[in-house]
Amino acid sequence: MAHTGQNAPEENASVGGLVVVLGDQLSFELAALKAADPARDVILMAEVAAEASYVPHHKKKVAFLFAAMRHHAEALRAEGWRVHYARYDVADNSGTLVGEMGRALATYHLSGVRICTPGEYRLKAEIAEWSAAQQVPLTMLEDDRFLCSEAEFQSWAKGRKQLRMEYFYREMRRKTGLLMAGTEPEGGRWNYDAENRKAAQADIFMPRPRAFAPDAVTQEVLELVERHLPQNFGDLHPFWFATTRTGALEALEHFATQALPLFGDYQDAMLSDAPFLYHSVLAQYLNAGLLGPMEICRRVERAYYEGHAPLNAVEGYIRQIIGWREFVRGIYWLKMPGYTTENFFEASRPLPAFYWTGDTDMHCLAQAIGQTRKEAYAHHIQRLMVTGNFAMLAGVDPHAVHEWYLAVYADAYEWVEAPNVIGMSQFADGGVLGSKPYAASGNYINKMSDYCGACRYRVAQKTGEGACPFNALYWDFMVRNREKLSRNPRIGHAYRTWDRMSEGKQAEYLDSAKAVLDRLWD
Repeated sequence: MAHTGQNAPEENASVGGLVVVLGDQLSFELAALKAADPARDVILMAEVAAEASYVPHHKKKVAFLFAAMRHHAEALRAEGWRVHYARYDVADNSGTLVGEMGRALATYHLSGVRICTPGEYRLKAEIAEWSAAQQVPLTMLEDDRFLCSEAEFQSWAKGRKQLRMEYFYREMRRKTGLLMAGTEPEGGRWNYDAENRKAAQADIFMPRPRAFAPDAVTQEVLELVERHLPQNFGDLHPFWFATTRTGALEALEHFATQALPLFGDYQDAMLSDAPFLYHSVLAQYLNAGLLGPMEICRRVERAYYEGHAPLNAVEGYIRQIIGWREFVRGIYWLKMPGYTTENFFEASRPLPAFYWTGDTDMHCLAQAIGQTRKEAYAHHIQRLMVTGNFAMLAGVDPHAVHEWYLAVYADAYEWVEAPNVIGMSQFADGGVLGSKPYAASGNYINKMSDYCGACRYRVAQKTGEGACPFNALYWDFMVRNREKLSRNPRIGHAYRTWDRMSEGKQAEYLDSAKAVLDRLWD
């Protein structure tokens, strides 16, 4: 009989249990560890083929996680824990997490399993089903590294007609006390986003994120990935991610001192061959457990109070963590299962092949996808307004888009990626997460980047050969989804603009869009 819940008993208190630590739970603050006994319990960590290959994860993502897991296992051993570590390439590796759980239980004669809730619904369900089938007692604990529990979010969401991050964020500011002056927000405003939309210039100084040379443990993992996963997406080298908590803390300090002061101003900007600008590139460390959300926010907040960084930068960064990150996790667990197959626009086209290769004449897409291949990273505007916007305008099946994002980014886990793609980027949930689709023509990209100047397509040209494909696709998207969108008050002006066009101009847009779409899948 499987048990779930924090107080679920184990069958035999005299026998130790198995504590499972997943690859995105690399923290000593894990609830499953706090509830465990080093003298009796055994920790299981496992590199398994099923988790490494259910989508073609970026090579850097797999290498980062395996190396970080191996370092974390050693750190646990140094603290006195008994760790059973299943390496990917050993002959008796079962290839699945539940398979390794079963082997470890039998090896050590343990009585049950304790685990923090996985970050992906499919894995949570797989473990629960295995536990029931094998009659293995299971204690699944809340992952309290997050600031808002599932129950807390459900309580906040109950009875609300619309779930909007801004109102949730204010509650999280009050709860955490971050950037609060008593009961009021620091500076008198909750949100300084209006000041964070400057277009960057190529001649401004931009520090790179802190880079780390691979140590012996990481080098061994890099060789493993190259040997066993050669067909996976992306470039493995050069590999510069931190793979230890010490390194992650150094990366945080580097961001806080070197890039944070200008993060706010340029957080929406895009420049050719400048993948990082002033972004922190800390999400892979945070989402894997090497850093905690409050320690990041407290360090960033301190930069403001010490006069090192302005309020618009600090507030904007903290909002991403305690606002947006916690909000999308809440949406994910509120709407799963089924959320990843939502398809409000009934889009059905396949993902264009260039999403995997970066081989396209559209310079903005070539830049965003090219750096994704190289770095396993793109910042939020590149994801939302370039790759995401194009896929939505082109009518690509949102589930295919979701699986691509889950595969290609080092910080991607389904709890955070799916709402950002299904809800924010593709509007496939019909407005659960966002109030409008983030559809835009080439003008937005031209305003926020230098991409258009290096593109063979002309952003100022609206239709015909040589016109920016985003321009015609924008109107094609709006027209084919008019029945579903025309009553949305945030985009009504677009339809009024369309209706003022001559029939001839409208036909030019739709004909140009058809030509673009026909070329995509030749």
